Amino acid sequence: MFVLCGLGVAPGRVISAGSISVLSDSSRPNKFFEQFNGTPTKPRLSVFCSEKQLYATLIDDQNKKCLFYGSTLRKSVRDNPACTTIEAAERVGEELVKTCVDLNINEISSYDRNGFARGEKMQAFEIAISRHGFLSR
Repeated sequence: MFVLCGLGVAPGRVISAGSISVLSDSSRPNKFFEQFNGTPTKPRLSVFCSEKQLYATLIDDQNKKCLFYGSTLRKSVRDNPACTTIEAAERVGEELVKTCVDLNINEISSYDRNGFARGEKMQAFEIAISRHGFLSR
């Protein structure tokens, strides 16, 4: 698939196997959700890791609901006893597992790290959820 810019082809046109097709802006998000679609029994897990914090969301795309949201900023995660951000990321993973057990969820449809590398916080979170069998190690 080739995208030609500045060579006489209008932006948004994709040349593929000798034909030109137009990808509209409204069709791009739909293609994403066709690939990664969460259901109530098999939701999608999205994790965002900033420089200091970690945020995890369990999403049911069919009903457009957030089944779980956890971050290392929550007081319930940070306190009792006080901990570092890496330990808090592990606790977020443990809370996610508890929520999944309560909701009778045994697997996730896709795991989205949003392109972030596996740093210490991300690894601590992944270890906590892989103990439950969400991630194959």
